[in-house]
Amino acid sequence: MIDWNDAFANGAYIEGAADYLEEWPKNAAAFRATQTNATLDRAYGPKPRNLFDLFHPEGPSKGTVIFVHGGYWHQLDKNYWSHLAAGPLAQGWSVAFPGYTLAPEARISEITQEIATAVTAIAAITTGPLRLTGHSAGGHLVTRMNCINSGLPDAVQKRIAHTISISGLHDLRPLVETEMNDTLKLDVAEAKAESPALLDAVPDCSITFWVGAAERPEFLRQNRLIAETWSRAGIKAKDVYAPDQHHFSVIAPLSDADSALTRALLS
Repeated sequence: MIDWNDAFANGAYIEGAADYLEEWPKNAAAFRATQTNATLDRAYGPKPRNLFDLFHPEGPSKGTVIFVHGGYWHQLDKNYWSHLAAGPLAQGWSVAFPGYTLAPEARISEITQEIATAVTAIAAITTGPLRLTGHSAGGHLVTRMNCINSGLPDAVQKRIAHTISISGLHDLRPLVETEMNDTLKLDVAEAKAESPALLDAVPDCSITFWVGAAERPEFLRQNRLIAETWSRAGIKAKDVYAPDQHHFSVIAPLSDADSALTRALLS
């Protein structure tokens, strides 16, 4: 029998895991304090977490990157990640960070629709292409935005030039067997309906599934599963396994304008 609780236990296998959780919001707050061309906590919906931050580069923007945070759909918030905007900003892109209602107050299917609403709201006040990225649960959510039943308007969908799903979860069925599901409240029907690996992608989407090579086996399996499934369906999809990176370190290169991750997102 597979121990699904252990399969998704990232922190238990990362040395100094607690340090990451302590440093992320500090780094994000320090970054926000330096930004003079930013809109913070703009509402896109009626709920308390229906807010996004939007940072602009110096000079005209080439387009907008939208980063969706992780935390297994029930932890953390947008204010942990602002510093990751540094890489795209330096390359001339605007960067947005939407928040969303956490489980158990919202089901995953409801969170998916909140992200679709957020992306639509961000698109309405920006110009140029959109590039989506997200980490862990956020990786799932940006992949869902590339499914035919995402809830995005066609005009917004067509503006998504590329997506990088970082350490995303794409087959939610195993989560039904975890203790975490006491919070997520997933049933088998919703797990299937919200699993991108079981859904049809928008035919002309372009997406990269990016994971740390040192991540837990289940995250490696899920990365390969979605990349192979969508590639066989004719989607422009590829998978990347970042050497020596684990679940918490794999997103750090976004803050570097010249990192392989930033280049892949913006190219």
